[in-house]
Amino acid sequence: MAEKQKKYEKPKNRKGTILRLARYMVQYKYRVLFALGLTVASNLLALMGPMLSGYAIDAIEPGVGRVDFARVFYYAALMVIFYLVSSALSYVLSVLMIHISRKVVYKMREDVFTHLMELPVGYFDTHQTGDIISRISYDIDTVNTSLANDLVQILTTLITVVGAFSMMVAISPRLVLIFAFTVPLSTLLTKLITGKTRPLFRLRSRRLGELNGFVEEMITGQKTLKAYHQEENTIRKFNAKNEEAVEAYYRAEYYGSVVGPTVNFINNLSLTLVSVFGALLFLAGKMRIGSISSFILYSRKFSGPINEAANIMSELQSALAAAERVFNMIDEPAEMADSENAVELCQVRGDVRLENVSFGYTKEQQIIKNLNLRAPHGKLIAIVGPTGAGKTTLINLLMRFYDVQEGHIFVDNREIRDVTRASLRKAYAMVLQDTWLFQGTVFENIAYGRQGATLEDVVAAAKAAKIHSYIMRLPQGYDTVLTDEGTNISKGQKQLLTIARAMLLDAPMLILDEATSNVDTRTERQIQQAMRKLMEHKTCFVIAHRLSTIQNADEILVVNHGEIVEQGTHGMLMEREGFYYQLYRAQFE
Repeated sequence: MAEKQKKYEKPKNRKGTILRLARYMVQYKYRVLFALGLTVASNLLALMGPMLSGYAIDAIEPGVGRVDFARVFYYAALMVIFYLVSSALSYVLSVLMIHISRKVVYKMREDVFTHLMELPVGYFDTHQTGDIISRISYDIDTVNTSLANDLVQILTTLITVVGAFSMMVAISPRLVLIFAFTVPLSTLLTKLITGKTRPLFRLRSRRLGELNGFVEEMITGQKTLKAYHQEENTIRKFNAKNEEAVEAYYRAEYYGSVVGPTVNFINNLSLTLVSVFGALLFLAGKMRIGSISSFILYSRKFSGPINEAANIMSELQSALAAAERVFNMIDEPAEMADSENAVELCQVRGDVRLENVSFGYTKEQQIIKNLNLRAPHGKLIAIVGPTGAGKTTLINLLMRFYDVQEGHIFVDNREIRDVTRASLRKAYAMVLQDTWLFQGTVFENIAYGRQGATLEDVVAAAKAAKIHSYIMRLPQGYDTVLTDEGTNISKGQKQLLTIARAMLLDAPMLILDEATSNVDTRTERQIQQAMRKLMEHKTCFVIAHRLSTIQNADEILVVNHGEIVEQGTHGMLMEREGFYYQLYRAQFE
């Protein structure tokens, strides 16, 4: 039942979505006005055809068999000229609308990506990567198609319907009364059907986003998937997701396709009535044959666009649903702005202090409780503890990826909420267990965080990270291009490159979150020695599971259930035979 209710969820703000799309169009108002002029001119010229056709037919004298061929050819030539010019203007209009839609989509995609850079880390922790990508690619492409094609169709429909209706009124107001019955009926049915289909198109976009997210996760985890023999289980899950996406797509398209035939039937009914009553008016001497012919042609032009508009209504619903998803992402709250009195954190020494800090990702469950910590300048602080103890959360708070809910964090006696986030984060160099490399040269990846870094600077950092000799064995050395997140090098080598990147960044504080977990013990020791030498007089925070790697730390903080349960050097903690002692013995036994 819950699933069924979800499928018929109504859109939140259809008018707001249309207005926001219009604002993008307004940025190119002169092109849009030109397109509007082309639309008017093209359709008005096309609307002249039925009238000229009627004049040509009236050149025939019924019952006499006499035809004024000069008049027939004259009006036929005018029809050809008008239709040719109309077609040429339509072509120019199509090209112009493609150009406008490209501009709009470029700006929309730019706005989305720019806003993604402003979103807090918490957004990416709670949203699938595949769904985010789906909104940037599929949903915006859907909007692009609609702007390039459907918008022209709607403008054409509006002008043609108004023009054809005006001509029909001029020819025979009596016959126009037929449409007083058929048009409201057509409008009512269209409104009822689109009211049902609109939420289905929103569901379709959401299901496709979920499917993309699942596929992205499974492709990323292929090795783990195969190692645990989960191929069949994953296929079953994919089939379920795929079935949901296909079902949502089918339902949206199925109900959307009902509109066209329904409206088409009503339009054909109106044409039948026009033919019958037109014949009666002719017999009564109230209309000429040419006028009846023109009226029928105008009635086709009047009802035809309405039918076409009904056919593209499903595409418009899809585009609105896609645009709404895109705008929902743009409307996600950005990372909280720095306070008005925030200052730049300059000449950082690296004295870090936490006072009575409490934090939880949800109000119901606190990860860190009343935590107090002092990390003096130039000291190596190791943070150890079981999984879920709050070690990585502590790093998130130090970097202000999340703000504390209670208590204070100080850097050089400045509360970090009183300094700008940019200056705070620049004060840290960071190496995570999950390495991230982009498609670019080895040099560009190492120099990523330091503008103006020279080759000598990069080589020095690479040597310190024990990766220089490996780089020199690559085909182009430091100019070797790493592809697809560095899949052409090993995981351990990727880790060393990220460590070299952090070494090159001349930051007064360093965070290492399991940074050497992907390298062998010998290399790890070499890196530690190099890092200790290069990072003298810098405050370092090291999260480690392998306790053998942090025995030389100036201070070891043992965290459990969000609290520091023990604190001291390795020797001191081993002598106490407390929680740290148990962790250490558990690892080595």
